[in-house]
Amino acid sequence: MARKAGSALTHIDSSGEARMVDVSAKPATERVAIAEGRVIMSKTTLELIVSGNAKKGDVLGTARIAGIMAAKRTSDLIPLCHPLALSKVTLDITPDKKLPGCIVRATVKVTGPTGVEMEALTAVSVACLTIYDMIKAVERGTRIEGVHLVEKMGGKSGHYRAGD
Repeated sequence: MARKAGSALTHIDSSGEARMVDVSAKPATERVAIAEGRVIMSKTTLELIVSGNAKKGDVLGTARIAGIMAAKRTSDLIPLCHPLALSKVTLDITPDKKLPGCIVRATVKVTGPTGVEMEALTAVSVACLTIYDMIKAVERGTRIEGVHLVEKMGGKSGHYRAGD
């Protein structure tokens, strides 16, 4: 994907070294990010999840909590992310018989000087991995696909929506 003219990688300094971006001069504004991913599996495994009969327990509930916890710990996992006091994290996991599988969507909100895209993407990734972990005993061929930023609002760069 091409970069906009005049844009630069913000986590690389003039010497080419990795750096944490200084956001101290940026105003604290409300920022929201929504990310999504899919966990593709067999219809039989999906039925096991939906019926609540998975051996390890409540797959979707556990994945939801794991995703929320991951959003809160993003700066511990992604080296150059700022630690943020998140004001909202929601994880919606929707079983979809047409995939078959689950659609995982995270919404993360903060009032601060930097965005929450990485927190939303981390939440989705860890929730998808948790679903995989909880069903791998019955289906190792489960696939995690399409983890991406759906939408971001707030901040200097404005509103972004995938596909616009």
